[in-house]
Amino acid sequence: MTESEFLALAEAVLAQIEAAVEAVVDNSDSDVDIDCERTGNVLTLEFDDDSKIIINVQTPMSEIWIAARSGGFHFRLKGDKWRDTRDDSELFEALSRFASQQAGETVTFQAG
Repeated sequence: MTESEFLALAEAVLAQIEAAVEAVVDNSDSDVDIDCERTGNVLTLEFDDDSKIIINVQTPMSEIWIAARSGGFHFRLKGDKWRDTRDDSELFEALSRFASQQAGETVTFQAG
């Protein structure tokens, strides 16, 4: 995969995450409040308790990295899914788990 192909795919994932956060926040059945801020290839999710999840694109490694309260995680494209390089979990499933831990209630992000 070329650098430009990776960047296009990573950009699409960041946009999907932004849309997924908006969908969760806009859901009338949810009390979850997550602020989402994007600066270049870095996406920051901030929770009511001021904790953050930071998602960033690591172009040299062709990975998307997530820093959450529970640790740091690296995701690499395998087939058509972004998978954790350690436990093979899917990015949106893992992000939902991290966000649920930090929000104190169930948060489910759906890939777009």
